[in-house]
Amino acid sequence: MKYQVFLSEKLSKKISKLPAYIVAKLLNWIEMVELLGLEETRKQPGYHDEPLKGDWFGYRSIRLNRSYRAIYKMEELEIRLVRVVEVTKHEY
Repeated sequence: MKYQVFLSEKLSKKISKLPAYIVAKLLNWIEMVELLGLEETRKQPGYHDEPLKGDWFGYRSIRLNRSYRAIYKMEELEIRLVRVVEVTKHEY
């Protein structure tokens, strides 16, 4: 399954105020998710990917350093596949 990571509107506004090394680590995680998939990225020990409890139940977090965490939620959307079988020149 192909993954695409989106930043919330709130985070998009706030990201420029975060330290550059935190943004770099987040972007690295996003790139890994989009290339390897979420399941493989979760296996990376440096991120300490874990499910959350309480008010954040249903969400997960990764550690960007001791102080910063990124909280995310996997959203599955229904996708319909259209298969293009052939391209031919139409003769009039």
